Amino acid sequence: MLLSELAACVEGARILSDDSRAAENVRISGLTADSRFCSPGDAFFCLTGGKTDSHAFAGDAEGAGAAAVVCERDLPLGIPRLVVPDTRRAMGLIASAFYGRPADRLKIVGITGTNGKTTTAHMLDAILRRAGKRTALVGTLGIRYGKKQFAPELTTPDPLFLHKVFADMVACGVEYVVAEISAHALYYHKDEGISYTACVFTNLTQDHLDFFGNMSAYKAAKMRLFDPSRCPIAVVGGDDPVGREIGKMRKKAGARTVYYGLEEPSDVFAVITSEDADGSEFMLNLSDSLCRISLPMTGRHNVYNAMAAAGTAYALGVRTEAIAGGLVGMKRVRGRLEKVARYRGADIFVDFAHTPDGLQKSLSALRPHCRGRLICLFGCGGNRDKSKRAPMGETVAKLADFSVLTSDNPRFEEPTDIIAAIEEGYRRVSDRYVVVPDRKRAIRYAVGILKKGDILLVAGKGGEDYQEIMGIKYSYNDNAVIEEVLRGL
Repeated sequence: MLLSELAACVEGARILSDDSRAAENVRISGLTADSRFCSPGDAFFCLTGGKTDSHAFAGDAEGAGAAAVVCERDLPLGIPRLVVPDTRRAMGLIASAFYGRPADRLKIVGITGTNGKTTTAHMLDAILRRAGKRTALVGTLGIRYGKKQFAPELTTPDPLFLHKVFADMVACGVEYVVAEISAHALYYHKDEGISYTACVFTNLTQDHLDFFGNMSAYKAAKMRLFDPSRCPIAVVGGDDPVGREIGKMRKKAGARTVYYGLEEPSDVFAVITSEDADGSEFMLNLSDSLCRISLPMTGRHNVYNAMAAAGTAYALGVRTEAIAGGLVGMKRVRGRLEKVARYRGADIFVDFAHTPDGLQKSLSALRPHCRGRLICLFGCGGNRDKSKRAPMGETVAKLADFSVLTSDNPRFEEPTDIIAAIEEGYRRVSDRYVVVPDRKRAIRYAVGILKKGDILLVAGKGGEDYQEIMGIKYSYNDNAVIEEVLRGL
């Protein structure tokens, strides 16, 4: 693709070179944002706004054979510079054009919210597949379509990789893409070049304040997804105040919004008839089209996730029978309030809950089914939002009978310092806990104290297959550790 064709994708782009006419005809054979992996003929993107300003590595890219750089200011280089107002915005637009605008040939559903994105995405995927659609999933658990699977790196992948994968999805015959869209991705405009078929909002609670600073900035990033110019159909949680705010914003523009909820009047709502530790049953009303659902996942919050998925599918024209069949027949989502074992008459669950709200929902979901002690094992990630650590401790102290405080992904922090911050909140309510910093030993301890009727919730990591310590990701998975401990016992 010619450099001039890439420049045409970005408003305000300018090609700078000693020979501008020749520069316009420079052929670009690849795209990269990492100078270490730059190949001859690539266009190298200089990104700002992260931990480093990669304009500093443009010279390295030139030395590796880059044909041009995409930058926000002119640089003293011997290769053409494509200067744009915002390289992060430009990256998605250029990647889309470079790979033939594959997103335009896909029906993409974006899902955002603090909690529930992964489960809602898997539910919607199950419904669409039941309806006979060829689907792809993009999110925290990786990318999956057909027989292809890519390991997870970020909730929303880098746009250079994402549009390349979109092109392969088109080649493989994919029709629908269900994608988790993180607040970070929206803030950095990673989804530029995508026009959505529908967008879903689950909820907004405290998280990522280390990055956004306050809830207003965090909310603003999430709300970008629902711009009526890019999102023709929005499916939002009507019981959440931010969901209602999104609806009001869209109503002014005359954009279609579908509400779901259990408390406020909604287009999609449910009447829960029974619930146990293995799942729940409810009557689902989809704009007066009724169906009975037996969901193989417990918890009121999963009923919300099911309503979000069902409401989206219904808005996309999926028949009620396929919606009910997809939800009833779906497999449990890995690491999302997943019942993984039974030992000594006690049930063991693994969950990704890593915020005060997430822990509250998961523990509240398990409490009615606990005939003994409700035990929670959890920690908190290092080098992330420190302000949620004490509230997480306080939340668990109020809802669990006993807890094991341990490590999550400590990253570059000392695990005992993180745990001490959790303890500050926990001790406001209770002293019924122990500290076992090593997560494997903590799980061994927690399983060892189980008695008949107890429930153990192992929270924080869910389906993650690593533990990050001092910049190194060690192979680790809660489910595997629990299985190993049970074999030993």
